[in-house]
Amino acid sequence: MTSALTPAPTLRHVARADGFWLAVVLALLSCLPVVVARYPQMSDYPAHLARYYVMLDGGRNPMLARYYSFEWQWTGNVGVDLLIRPFAALFGLEGGGRIIVGLIPPLTGFGILAVEWVLRRRIGVGSLLAFAFIWSPMMLIGLLNYALGQALALWAFAAWVALAGKRWRWGLFLPLGMVVWLCHVSAWGLLGVMVAGYEWSRRKSLPSLLRAWPLALPLAFMLASRLLWGAGTSGDFAYGAYWWVYKQAIWLKAMRDTAYPLDFLGEVAVMVAIGAGVHFRKIDGRLGWAALALAVLSLVVPRHISGGDYADYRMVTASLMLGCLAIDWQPTGGFGRAIVLFGAPALYLARLAVTTLSWQGDSATTGRLLQALDAIPRGSRVASAVLVPGGVWELNHFEHIGAYAVLRRDALVNSNFALPHVHMLHLKVPYASDPSHRLLLKANQRVELAAFQPATDPAAAAQYLWYVGGRGPDSLPVGARVIWRGEDTLVAQLRAPVPVLAAAQGKSGPPLAKPGNAH
Repeated sequence: MTSALTPAPTLRHVARADGFWLAVVLALLSCLPVVVARYPQMSDYPAHLARYYVMLDGGRNPMLARYYSFEWQWTGNVGVDLLIRPFAALFGLEGGGRIIVGLIPPLTGFGILAVEWVLRRRIGVGSLLAFAFIWSPMMLIGLLNYALGQALALWAFAAWVALAGKRWRWGLFLPLGMVVWLCHVSAWGLLGVMVAGYEWSRRKSLPSLLRAWPLALPLAFMLASRLLWGAGTSGDFAYGAYWWVYKQAIWLKAMRDTAYPLDFLGEVAVMVAIGAGVHFRKIDGRLGWAALALAVLSLVVPRHISGGDYADYRMVTASLMLGCLAIDWQPTGGFGRAIVLFGAPALYLARLAVTTLSWQGDSATTGRLLQALDAIPRGSRVASAVLVPGGVWELNHFEHIGAYAVLRRDALVNSNFALPHVHMLHLKVPYASDPSHRLLLKANQRVELAAFQPATDPAAAAQYLWYVGGRGPDSLPVGARVIWRGEDTLVAQLRAPVPVLAAAQGKSGPPLAKPGNAH
């Protein structure tokens, strides 16, 4: 395993480095899905926008203030929440959110390049393979704070390596570790594992792990917050039901997007490449130990920590990304080198193309579905119901589309992230929240909205029902009156609107689509 640092290159060396400019172009291309899609197609994204909307309003809108409150907390999950304020001031909320989403993939890509460059002074197979995880399921789902934190963790690790031997390095990493933690606690954990793995590789002793101590400042902050102010998220954790099946699933879905053959065979190719690196002793231990540690932790760490989901899933994708980046192999022949440099990013480019086309089509669908909001008066109570077919590989881009009713209609909806002691957004009135809007049904199951009465009963206090699905509902709640129909969507009035609000426009559209998958 490689362990020695390569001497710093000259500017001429950088300009002539194999794959350097190719990698720069590839990293810039990573924002392409956001460029072609007006509405970023991440399932969680609308719910995040709704939170930002309430946060930025600050209680000034009486319709919002009637339903929502926002309690700011300095916790390890506020990365984009901090960025959105200046971006929204300059570009508007939806425009600013879209720009931030578009910046995270290139920031991650250049972070991958920075790590390989400081370790090997070149761009090779490792980083070009790792590009396939720029658009990991974590980014595709919309775990934005973690994705931003992961990008910064890569840059911070590159700085740790570059500043090796500098006595003042600890002073820089006290605040830097805090910045990564503020983005997301899991990203801070990733940085800690990377630094610990790097130091272990260099010295192979337990005291070497303690060299990561400058990253520990968030521990003191979390302890002080809980003891002095009683702040912070809950300390609950859970593995969930059938955890052994789930652990296998997250490894099988480490590259899940919308094309099962590409996602599955792509992961097989990654595993083979990492396995070949281990067999031929082409794994750089300065990254390899961290990749191994994350793989083991993904099996040990619970799924839910402090109310957050997919704590272990994040480690799976990070482990494979670092496993690719740890491959330290560069062909010597000119022709072979060209083949590898252009062949290594093939998986990344194929996945990027699929994601871009998928986002472009589903963004247009989102724009069409949002026309339904014209039929809902401002300040209404809305129960959103989204059909999520079971047993389908493709990520569903519309799961939280109901949250757009918060932005566009100042509505109370049941798809917000608003768990007590977990989220900063709070509901002032008894109402259901995520995931009560999801209709998890198999292809042969009827869509019975008349039975849309889960334990939290989102429709009981609602005035309007907004349904979104690839096939029309077979029934509606008793007394419901359809006031708007569109392709794959409808709006039904459940109760008369509150007198002080405007009446529904009663806009009509084409009939509901016939059963089938329109997405």
